[in-house]
This record gives sequence, C-alpha cells and structure tokens, in this order.
Amino acid sequence: MKQLTDQDRYEILASHRGRFDDRFFVGVTSTGVFCRIGCPARLPKRENCKYFDNATEALSAGFRACKRCHPASYAGEASALIKKLIALIESDPERRWSETDITALGIDPSTARRQFKKRFGLTFTQYARARRLGAAAQGLAKGESVINAQLNAGYESASGFRTAFAKTFGAAPAKVDNPPLFIDWISTPLGPMFAVGDDSHLYMLEFTTRKNMDRGFEKLRKVHKRAVIPGSTEVTEQIKNELEGYFDGTLTKFKTPLAPTGTEFQNHVWKALQDIPYGESCAYADLAVAIGNERAVRAVASSNANNGLALIIPCHRVISKDGSLGGYAGGLDKKQWLLNHEKSNKPQ
Repeated sequence: MKQLTDQDRYEILASHRGRFDDRFFVGVTSTGVFCRIGCPARLPKRENCKYFDNATEALSAGFRACKRCHPASYAGEASALIKKLIALIESDPERRWSETDITALGIDPSTARRQFKKRFGLTFTQYARARRLGAAAQGLAKGESVINAQLNAGYESASGFRTAFAKTFGAAPAKVDNPPLFIDWISTPLGPMFAVGDDSHLYMLEFTTRKNMDRGFEKLRKVHKRAVIPGSTEVTEQIKNELEGYFDGTLTKFKTPLAPTGTEFQNHVWKALQDIPYGESCAYADLAVAIGNERAVRAVASSNANNGLALIIPCHRVISKDGSLGGYAGGLDKKQWLLNHEKSNKPQ
C-alpha cells in the first residue's frame, strides 16, 4: 500500500467533507483542535495541519478533541458489533445465548469471539454466561429459590449450575447473600475505562491502562463480599453520560453517587480532593494541610494514587510543590491533558 504524503492527506481531507473516514486524524495548529476526516467544520489551511495515525497520538501531542465530529467517536470505543451483542444480552440477561443464535442474526461467531476476547478477555458466550450468573445472584439475594435461579440462568443440571456459580462467586448458590457488582467498559477520548457499580452506587472508575487492576477488583470482592462480573446498571449508564459531558467540556461536577472503598484516613483525603475546584490544582503538601496533618504528605500522596475513582475524585488536580506534574496512575500524558482540558473549559 502506498505511503500517504502530507499532500495526499490534505487532498483526502478536502475531498471528504461530510463523509467520515478514520484513516488518519488532523490536528489544526491554529485552534489546537484535532478532527476526523469529514468533519463539518471549515477546512483548515494546509500549513496549519498536522497528521496523526490515531486519536491517542493527537491527544498526546496536546490537541483537544473537536466537539463537532468527536474524533474516532472516542478512542478505544467498542465496535458496532460488540455494542449490538451487549444490547441483546442486556435486553434479556437470563437468556442462554449461543453461537447458533448470533449466526442466525447474520453475525460471524468467530468475529464476535475475537472482538469480545480482545476487549473483555472473555468470549461472547463466556460474557453471556457470566451475565446470566449475575442475574441469578441478584435473584438469590432477593429471596428467589435456588432451583428458579438455576433454571432462569439456563442450567438444566443442578450440579453444573452449582459448579459454575461457585467458580464465579466463590460460594455455593445457597450461601450467597449479596448481589454482584457489575463491570462495564466506557469509551473516552483518553482511552477506555472500567466502571464498577450496582443499581445505587459507583465503586470504581479507572483507565484500563492502569497497572495492577486485578488488585482493585480483588479488594472490592473482599471488602464488599460481592463478585465483580460483566454487565451494566443504571449507575454505570449515568457515569457514561456524565463522562461524555465532562470530555465535551459541558460538565464540571459529577453527580453519580459514589461508594469509595478506603480507610477513614483515605476517605478524608478523597473528600478534600473533591473540594479542589474544577480547573484548579494544588500541591500534595497543600492537601496535607487541608486535612489537618501537614506531616502526612507521603500518606496523602499514596491515598491520592489509590482512590479508585479517577476523574470523579480528581487526583489529577494534585501536582508537585515545584509545579511539575508529580505522579498519576493513569499516565502523565493523561494528567497533563486533563489539567489543560479543565483549565480551558473552566467557567468564567
């Protein structure tokens, strides 16, 4: 395939007005915005264009996403196929979906298997099975009989249901008192994020690139004695909508109800973090003073890094005393982008 020159890219850009194409992205140096091919905004001048292979490269170069064309429909977004299949699963969580079912819908099972495995670490049928077991656990927690939960989950064999249930939840069906927590994947301009919640609260929100994510899930399981399985809830849908507003620059304060998982000291620090105004920042030492313990800078920094609710508990707003970025579990490129984004969208 011919390697595109900047001249080729500009000609493609000029000829595709109104027709989206994600072969590359263009950053406009005069505005600091980057767009998809086909953006309805005015065609930029040739000399003001910089080209990128993907949205992440453009973001890392300091460009912000266009509010008209939403470049790449958010980097790392789930494919249309994954969205369609998840919608089918959520419309009937207790249904026993099979590859034969999706073949009947005109979908290639191997394609579905590969895309689900890449995004979730589970095949389509494994995802659907985990969702059925989650629905069964919810029913049991509400007083449903084990036999009804078994049949609703699509298991003809009682022993097969008990084995699968115990493998997922770490206990036999009759011993599970708490419904599971559900983990959903959310696409954002900075890459995909995990959201973990139930019908009333959000327990975790993290970028998928964060290291040691398994420890966070295990902590939720141990502290709350609840399994974490694939699925969505009203709360995870709420945070999806709020994140879209946040990245559009139209939302400056989250309203999703939270359930932080931390010690008394950590919760104290996290409350102070939420008091830092949108578009502003403070030093770790200032945060220690704010909680009434100026010597606890290291403990504050540790709590800051482990809050488990990125963006909502805004640990990215804390920087080093000398003005440098300090640390950020999601990556310093994301931290810089978030600070710039909030500063440029701060209400006057």
